[in-house]
Amino acid sequence: MSSTFADRLLGRVRLGGLLALAAPLLAIVFAALVTSIVLVLTGSPPLGTLALLVDYGSQPRTIVMIVNLATTYYISALAVAIGFRMNLFNIGVDGQYRLAALIAAAVGGALVLPAPLHILVIVLVAVAVGGLWASLAGLLKVTRGVSEVISTIMLNAIATGFGAWLLTTDRLAVAVSGSNNIGTKPIPPSGQFPGFSLVPGTQAKVFGFVVIAVVLGVAYHVLFNRTRFGFDMRATGQSEAAAVASGVNVKKMVLVSMILSGAVAGLVGMPQLLGASYSYSLDFPTGLGFTGIAIALLGRNNPVGIAIGALLWSFLDNSSDILDLEGIPKEIVIIMQGTIVLSVIIAYELVHRYRLAAEQRRVSRELSTAAPAPEGAGV
Repeated sequence: MSSTFADRLLGRVRLGGLLALAAPLLAIVFAALVTSIVLVLTGSPPLGTLALLVDYGSQPRTIVMIVNLATTYYISALAVAIGFRMNLFNIGVDGQYRLAALIAAAVGGALVLPAPLHILVIVLVAVAVGGLWASLAGLLKVTRGVSEVISTIMLNAIATGFGAWLLTTDRLAVAVSGSNNIGTKPIPPSGQFPGFSLVPGTQAKVFGFVVIAVVLGVAYHVLFNRTRFGFDMRATGQSEAAAVASGVNVKKMVLVSMILSGAVAGLVGMPQLLGASYSYSLDFPTGLGFTGIAIALLGRNNPVGIAIGALLWSFLDNSSDILDLEGIPKEIVIIMQGTIVLSVIIAYELVHRYRLAAEQRRVSRELSTAAPAPEGAGV
């Protein structure tokens, strides 16, 4: 009997693993098919275009650029994933990280501190600003029932306007010499996060903040899978009624989750700020929060899946530059990215439905096999 049970359990584990692999594989195949059709319609060879992307993306300097951009994408996706695990849609990561980076850059440029302490203060300011800005949406939801989707979108617009008001020469900005750009006062060397020369063949350095990104990924996994707080967050996200019945303060969990998501969002701009630009200016990267939403969906809120999604997205973004030089529209990459996300969502839903149907058939078979014989049978 124990052998039969073990065989059944092993079969279920194998089925679950195959289904888990089936969804991304189906998505990749479908995305490749759609992209190939678009390339053929535009007169570009699908295999030749892929070869160009791979060849350019495998060059040492491009590898460094891919890792650096993926680090930023990864932190952004983690911030979004925290909300997703609670069934909250924090669309405001974009506004949260830009406002956090602006104020953190201004504070960092104004202070004179020893190197480790200087970096720590800048990071803490970014975390605090991001968390406080996200808390506004959390408070509106728990006190007035305002959808976090609406409030965070509106807060994005407010953050953009507030940031533009702050980034003027009358307030936090100074003129950048040799250009028409303006930005905060440059952060001195004591506040800069040194990079690493990890890729041979190039002098370009990988952002030192990649270490912090790895730590965030580990902390995210431990929080949601190894702590009571994480269990309460997941339970609230799956069923508020069940969470309330278990004694969970749902309103408190919603507020804490939004603050935590915003705090991580505050770190999105730190790799660029502390590792490259050392100042927040008019050309500081924007739109990273929305990219994080796509990557979080692609990675299914799993830290490893998100890392793979961030590297894939960064590879496509960086490698697309070569397409223009070869006369191939670089917008094909945008089509590819959108198709990948859409196909992943559809593929996971199909696999989920198949898994439910397979489980129902299995239970039905076991019940019919274990059904007792009717009275009088065999007499």
